[in-house]
Amino acid sequence: MDLYIMNCELLATCSALGYLEGDIYHKEPDCLESVKDLIRYLRHEDETRDVRQQLGAAQILQSDLLPIFTQHRQDKPLFDAVIRLMVNLTQPALLCFGSLPKEPTFRHHFLQLVIYLQAYKEAFASEKAFGVLSETLYGLLQLGWEERQEEDNLLIERILLLVRNILHVPADLDQEKRIDDDASVHDQLLWAIHLSGFDDLVLFLASSPAEQQWSLHVLEIVSLMFRDQNPEQLAGVGQGRFDQERSTDVAELEVLRQREMAEKKTRALQRGNRHSRFGGSYIVQGLKSIGERDLIFHKGLHNLQNYSSDLGKQPRRVPKRRQAVRELSIQRRSALNVRLFLKDFCSEFLENCYNQLMGSVKDHLLREKAQQHDETYYMWALAFFMAFNRAASFRPGLVSETLSVRTFHFIEQNLTNYYEMMLTDRKEAASWAHRTHLALKAYQELLATVNEMDMSPDEAVRESSRIIKNNIFYVMEYRELFLALFRKFDERCQPRSFLRDLVETTHLFLKMLERFCRSRGNLVVQNKRKKRKKKKNVLDQAVTSGNVPCSPEELEAVWSAMSEQLQCCAQDPELSVDSMVPFDAASEVPVEEQRAEAMVRIQDCLLTGQAPQALTLLRSAREVWPEGDVFGSQDISSEEEIQLLKQILSAPLPRQQGPEERGAEEEEEEEEEEEELQAVQVSEKEFKFLDYLKRFASSTVIRAYVLLLRSYQQNSAHTNHCVVKMLHRLAHDLKMEALLFQLSVFCLFNRLLSDPAAGVYKELVTFAKYILGKFFALAAVNQKAFVELLFWKNTAVVREMTEGYGTLDGRSSSHRAPMWSPEEEAQLRELYLTHKDVEGQDVVEAILAHLNTAPRTRKQIIHHLVRLGLADSVKDFQRKGTHIVLWTEDQEMELQRLFEEFQNSDDVLGHIMKNITAKRSRARIVDKLLALGLVAERRELYKKRRKKLAPSSLPIGEESLKDFCQEDLEEEGDLSEGESEEDEEKEEGLETEQAQGSSALSTENLGQSLHQEGFSAPLLWLQNCMIRVADDREEDGCSQAVPLVPLTEENEEAMENEQFQQLLHKLGIRPPASGQETFWRIPAKLSPAQLRKVAASLSQPEEKEEKLQPELEPKVPGKQGPDEHQAQALRALLLTHKKKASLASPEGNEEGITAEKEQRKAPPKKRQLLDSDEEVEDEGRSKAPELGAPGIQKKKRFRIEDEDEDD
Repeated sequence: MDLYIMNCELLATCSALGYLEGDIYHKEPDCLESVKDLIRYLRHEDETRDVRQQLGAAQILQSDLLPIFTQHRQDKPLFDAVIRLMVNLTQPALLCFGSLPKEPTFRHHFLQLVIYLQAYKEAFASEKAFGVLSETLYGLLQLGWEERQEEDNLLIERILLLVRNILHVPADLDQEKRIDDDASVHDQLLWAIHLSGFDDLVLFLASSPAEQQWSLHVLEIVSLMFRDQNPEQLAGVGQGRFDQERSTDVAELEVLRQREMAEKKTRALQRGNRHSRFGGSYIVQGLKSIGERDLIFHKGLHNLQNYSSDLGKQPRRVPKRRQAVRELSIQRRSALNVRLFLKDFCSEFLENCYNQLMGSVKDHLLREKAQQHDETYYMWALAFFMAFNRAASFRPGLVSETLSVRTFHFIEQNLTNYYEMMLTDRKEAASWAHRTHLALKAYQELLATVNEMDMSPDEAVRESSRIIKNNIFYVMEYRELFLALFRKFDERCQPRSFLRDLVETTHLFLKMLERFCRSRGNLVVQNKRKKRKKKKNVLDQAVTSGNVPCSPEELEAVWSAMSEQLQCCAQDPELSVDSMVPFDAASEVPVEEQRAEAMVRIQDCLLTGQAPQALTLLRSAREVWPEGDVFGSQDISSEEEIQLLKQILSAPLPRQQGPEERGAEEEEEEEEEEEELQAVQVSEKEFKFLDYLKRFASSTVIRAYVLLLRSYQQNSAHTNHCVVKMLHRLAHDLKMEALLFQLSVFCLFNRLLSDPAAGVYKELVTFAKYILGKFFALAAVNQKAFVELLFWKNTAVVREMTEGYGTLDGRSSSHRAPMWSPEEEAQLRELYLTHKDVEGQDVVEAILAHLNTAPRTRKQIIHHLVRLGLADSVKDFQRKGTHIVLWTEDQEMELQRLFEEFQNSDDVLGHIMKNITAKRSRARIVDKLLALGLVAERRELYKKRRKKLAPSSLPIGEESLKDFCQEDLEEEGDLSEGESEEDEEKEEGLETEQAQGSSALSTENLGQSLHQEGFSAPLLWLQNCMIRVADDREEDGCSQAVPLVPLTEENEEAMENEQFQQLLHKLGIRPPASGQETFWRIPAKLSPAQLRKVAASLSQPEEKEEKLQPELEPKVPGKQGPDEHQAQALRALLLTHKKKASLASPEGNEEGITAEKEQRKAPPKKRQLLDSDEEVEDEGRSKAPELGAPGIQKKKRFRIEDEDEDD
């Protein structure tokens, strides 16, 4: 849509509003409906805000809405609708687009919308418009709360939002081109607010306790009114010029005069006696050109001082993402009458409204009644009005609401949160940096107010200041805040004004802290330290240490010593059952299968003498596993509990493999995988100011100060003083002048000393000469100081520079490693080259055994090997219980062969570790399997848990049937292999089939449990999918991996179930590869016979009993035991194998087609599938009583399900 051509419907709607004749607006009869249509159009505009732009281009607000608003306010429905429409039209562009668009097209729409908003703001800058708003708002506020309707509250809110939107429109500095003391559009708007009396209504809303619901709207309007003002300058309006202002103006004039005189002198020196064409050429000795010769200078000698090697070079382009952020807030002086009005407004606001409004806003923020980031208006108001109060006539009682330790805590919490979000949320880093700046300004003003209270003549005010300072200086977070802000300073998102405020706030905090320490003599502060501790299990340590009794005599002695304690605990009513949990909720083992582990834990408690824990575990386990009365019945007596504990103590319970059996490698791995907890330890210590000042002696802090010092010409005198004072503290008080021995700092000093107006910056010049003198004094002793200029330094390097290299090692030999001599380095090199290729041996351990030098640690040797270039990285020597680091090609092939050999076993990783030649840790083997792509996830290597079966679970006849079916499957696999010897996937399929045959019982158990849990429909869907894939592979003659795509919510939940996934693993279905696949897949190596076999094993027990029950020996359904279930599954396998022959005959095909047609005539629902199996089975037996019936009946059942899914 062309935004410059108005839409016809929009044009017709705007034409139906009315017309302006002279100063009188005549509305049309359909004016109200047209306004509502415009609101509806705005609600359905597109992402480019086309309707909003077309209305702005047509100037609907200026030519129609404002005249209707001012001349037809007696028409209340029309007036309310116009207010709604103007609120919508004037909302900020950022709210319309969500954020500042980065795409050029949307950026253009955004800027165009801002232009229309600026036109709206200029149209509202009239006393007439705000007069209507003031009168309407005044009439609504006159109504009491019992007379005020919901529509009245909505109209009040819309009026406040309209004023907020108009004040929020940014100024167009390029278009206005206003200087200081001139009235801008914003000033005209403020003056219209003053003349209409709207400012008095704002003060009433801020001070009235009955109107607290509008407190956030009022605070937002006030902040937008004063957004361009300086509180300190505003406080001095109308009182004449201060001495400080006069001295500042004189200093600025002196700087300009000196620079002008220096420029005149330079121009005079540039006038040579001879013509410029006869200037000649000169050779500059000692200054090399590009080659080895001296530089040839082709200009006059008066230009030689300005020569630089960078002349004529293209400046280095800084990428946009690395450029320093521009200043957003611009302060200017408004017209004098506007400033006088604003000053009076501030005075009245402080006396009557500040404490009331700030308390109400703080309550809204704490109770989360405000919108997101509304606390920024609170912090702005705190900083602005406290600064105004301090500069005008300092009265602490006017700002008592925000002058407390709780306010300090609130600001500090938000400031910390803002700069942490600035580091994490990089896309919105600029917004978070702006909020950080607002919080810092509020913190700065709080400190300035407390500092001003120290100089108050009132003793009560000074005492309040001392209490606040005592709390602030005691807590560690307030002291560490400035260090964190300096270390995280980033000029890409934080403007230079933030750094200036940070430096000035730090200067004020250090000055107050130093004065407080001198007045107190000694100061005790809070100190917090993170203490690392490892989570240890006392029970496991005691049991696995080997100090537990094993013989019956020892167990009897333990019980005799513990029986009295157990009796006391059993009679104790305060023994809590909830204090210990008998199962591990994070374990992969289901809770139902953790009963044995709970029994072992109870026995461990008894063995270690922990009677209360053992009794508590027993009672908790009884509540978790009440079935079978394994842990006693619910009404068990105390004596019976004690006897049960005695039986548990003497019972030979099966235990898992201990650490001593697993070896040193796995024990070391478990120690590394223990969870590390960081506990904050709070203590108190005596505070020393110089020790705290040493925290600032770092290169990151000094870089920030030097960055601000580079703009010393634009800085105020106070800012330059704050910078020099901090650098002087570090250089003089801490004796660390070498921290400033850096080339960029010296270039800055050179620019300062050569500045024509250097006389104005006496403090800076004196400090620069002091640092340069210290450097040249050091350079006379240490010639390496010139090289050190290239680098930023820390305190350790500074000490070595000043006291001599190597002195730090001698002073703290316990912390620093001794120096390596050339002989030691040669021996180290020889030993490394000798032992690096030895198989099965750790290189570093061999070097430690043969190194005949001073005592060295493993870490020192590794670091020196890297420093000598013998190794690429420290990571090459990392170990986790093994001595082999690198994998050879033969070892990788061996690992691949072992994985393929044990891929289908229950413990793949365990078999690999037992059979691999070069012993390695579990972690390294797992990492290598992942790197080779043999497994997609670590969980594929988990040990598969299976329930042990009794040897006599199958009768002799069933075992022979199982062997027969297994031989039949082997013959089938050999036959298919003989038909295509080149296809290797047949062998893999045969191995998989054999493995599946051996795990038929576990698969059937999983299927039964899933049927009981309500997964019958997903199992039926899985069975159908495998039959389909088997049919497709028989028809096509080729196979490929087929994904299992769940289309219903029930199937999706089943695919996410852990037990269902275990069943899929046992059936041979491959899980999705991480990062590449989404669905489980039926692998290509499974043959159609194997798929049908797996599908047959998924049938419900009732179906198998009905289908596989012999005709000559009828049995009652549901009476078969688990042994007969296994026999019936094997019979189903035999019948499925023989089904192929019956399906190949014409009679079998005709029967299948007839049965399919019959089922299509009356397809039953899914719920009726299992109920109708018996009838279908009877019909099938009448046609093929021996072999054909089960196969045809199963085929017919799946066809019925297909038709039901299609419907």
